[in-house]
Amino acid sequence: MVTPVRGDALTGLGAAEARARLAAEGFNELPAEHSRPMWRIALGVMREPMFFLLAAAAVVYALLGDLGEALLLLLFATISVAIAIVQQGRSERALDALRDLTSPRALVVRDGQRVRIPGREVVRGDVVVLVEGDRVPADGVIIAGSHIEIDESLLTGESIAVAKLASAVVPETLAAPGSGERTQVYGGTLVIRGGGLVLVLATGPRSAIGSIGSSLSGLAREQPRLERESRTLVIAFGIGGLALSIIAMLVYGLLRGSWIDALLGGIALSMALLPEEFPLVLSVFMVMGAWRLSRSRVLTRRAAVIETLGAATVLCTDKTGTLTRNLMSVAQLRGGCDRWDAGEPPERIAGSDELGLLLDTAALASDDHLVDPMERALAELQEIAGQARRRGVLLREYPLRAELLAVTRVWDFAQGGIVVAAKGAPEAIAGLCALDPAAHADLREQVESLAQRGVRVLGVARATAPSAELPAAVAGFRFRFVGLVGFADPLRESVPQAVRECRSAGIRVVMITGDYPATARAIATQAGLAEGAAITGVEVEALDDAELARRVRDATLFARIAPAQKLRIVNALKANGEIVAMTGDGVNDAPALKAAHIGIAMGGRGTDVAREAASMVLLDDDFGSIVRAVRLGRRIYDNLRKAMGYILAIHVPIAGLALLPVLLGWPLMLTPMLIALLELIIDPACSVVLEAEPEESDVMRRPPRRADSALLSRSLIAWSVMQGVGAFGVVGCVFWAAANSGMADTSVRTLSFLALVGTNFALIFVNRTFTSSLRAALGRPNRVLWWGLGIACTVLTLIMALPAARVFFGLGPVSAGALALVALAALLLFGVLELAKRPWRRWLQS
Repeated sequence: MVTPVRGDALTGLGAAEARARLAAEGFNELPAEHSRPMWRIALGVMREPMFFLLAAAAVVYALLGDLGEALLLLLFATISVAIAIVQQGRSERALDALRDLTSPRALVVRDGQRVRIPGREVVRGDVVVLVEGDRVPADGVIIAGSHIEIDESLLTGESIAVAKLASAVVPETLAAPGSGERTQVYGGTLVIRGGGLVLVLATGPRSAIGSIGSSLSGLAREQPRLERESRTLVIAFGIGGLALSIIAMLVYGLLRGSWIDALLGGIALSMALLPEEFPLVLSVFMVMGAWRLSRSRVLTRRAAVIETLGAATVLCTDKTGTLTRNLMSVAQLRGGCDRWDAGEPPERIAGSDELGLLLDTAALASDDHLVDPMERALAELQEIAGQARRRGVLLREYPLRAELLAVTRVWDFAQGGIVVAAKGAPEAIAGLCALDPAAHADLREQVESLAQRGVRVLGVARATAPSAELPAAVAGFRFRFVGLVGFADPLRESVPQAVRECRSAGIRVVMITGDYPATARAIATQAGLAEGAAITGVEVEALDDAELARRVRDATLFARIAPAQKLRIVNALKANGEIVAMTGDGVNDAPALKAAHIGIAMGGRGTDVAREAASMVLLDDDFGSIVRAVRLGRRIYDNLRKAMGYILAIHVPIAGLALLPVLLGWPLMLTPMLIALLELIIDPACSVVLEAEPEESDVMRRPPRRADSALLSRSLIAWSVMQGVGAFGVVGCVFWAAANSGMADTSVRTLSFLALVGTNFALIFVNRTFTSSLRAALGRPNRVLWWGLGIACTVLTLIMALPAARVFFGLGPVSAGALALVALAALLLFGVLELAKRPWRRWLQS
């Protein structure tokens, strides 16, 4: 239903009525959510098990007198609180960025007078005055104006400005952005040409941008699975370690009667089992991963999402500016019997009478300001073709109208007479030229052929006028058809290779665009997207959620998609168990970016809203950077599993060596001080050293891991326990042999501790790679590993060489022969585990 524009509409609202509507309907801005105070956020984090265990470990170390370790753990705990506070602020800035788009000052008509007010005070029924360069403050209908072009890319994703027309009626409801409605404008869009008056029909959350903001604020970001798994592991190890420590302490106290020794043994065992490395490893891996990505021009806003990217099964990408360069260029000229294609020498255009006339006429029909991307492309082609841009006296311009989608400009050249140049929709130009049916059919066939290649087509016509007495309508000229100009947004050079890598890694690339199906399919073919079903926005609207989830399983292309439908598509993919990565740059992409497991925004041309809603930002807008991020994500996850497996393996001999004397009544071998010294080797090994390991050779040739795969799978746990049991067997044998050789207790402790350090080195090398190759285990480049081993060996040598240091740590002297046997035992353990790894490899990478 529509109503005519009233004659008094141009006088605007009265001030009193505007105040009443503002009070009743609220400000023209997105509703603000009440932020939690900083102390409440911090309190919530301190209730987390990970923080509690870090703090508890710090207390234990402090009571034992190791203030350095205690302060380090407290530092990690403080960092976790700070990160949570920062993330809370980032999630709120997405809505703040949306509010900024709707908050510029607006020129409105109130009581017949033009007054400038804050954009947030614009109300329904206001008449807004728009001029070139203005940001539209709210949704409405144009009731007066001419030559208006609006950049709606932040809502529709399409880079071509939309020509707008004045309407004589007021619609009851507004069409969606990108629907093709030419009389309506939307808040947050930009006027790039012309001006006029707009009657406001929707403000704040009722506007198109407001509905996006409302859906964005209602979305809860999923907690990365890695965080959930690590929390479960920490709780399990913490509870298990505490229970075992209490049992061991009670058993020793009851059987031996020495409760002080029992307490010391229980503390040593709890320290041996305390899972402080898990949160440390997770933090280091994520921080280092973010740093490595930043070197590839990828900004990580949520570090934990890096490993999720390595598990992505579907990558949803928009077309304009992501797969393409968002830069219009002339793809083809068809003038008479001649034709020029992009890639041919531009100089040939000037040498062809038909092509030269076509390009000259198209340029004459263009605006002098060259705001439109297609008009800029024409001017650039003229320049490189060596064709001078002619300009005479502009007599008149016949603007685009609803009934004639073409622009006509009339020029008076002193020596060349009066030239009339027109360009526009091919059908409109064909009508102006009164083409016969055969020529008209041929034109339609050419346009369809170009559209199938993803080319936008304009028809060009030319006429002359005998004098400056010009007709009132364009139809008064006798036009002749000059030819067709095809424009294309070229594919980024890196895209085909990036798509191939995604497909080889088992990642399905899906294009979601607001463009027409034929254009989208052409770009998809050029990019190398897999053949699959194409679904339009109309079809998406007609499907319920269950049917949509079924249809998206084999779809690779979604065309003519509205903003709200992007969110539905992402949710449908997630409902099928897919790990979804989504790229985007506009406001219309923000809800889908936030809902996806991995939201990837474009940093160069992306809006603040998209960047704040996303988890990652491509600083160079290069689609190929996504592949590098996927590769790194898989490497991080592989290395994280290696580190977690190593942690589990090394804690078996540590716990065994701490528990064995308690159960057998032998002197305590691992004192809390020695365990703290051992941690100085374990912590860097499981965090910095294994994090720096290069990627596996097949990292991008295997499918994504299953969505339900565990960080510590059963096979990895079994393999780690087997390593730990083997290491404990070596250490236990050394302990038993030393204890029965008549050595002093301090020497037995020393030899047992050195055996534990040696098996620790062996486990580091075993866990460097999932392959069973000795060459890979020893020869893979990792300078951090060799620096770490060198420092550890130097520290141990100094401790053993300095009597005061030996006394401080409760150690004693040992012979060179005993040291050689310990080294040989560690080498033997390494060789046996490398041989045993071969049958486990397939399960370790699953």
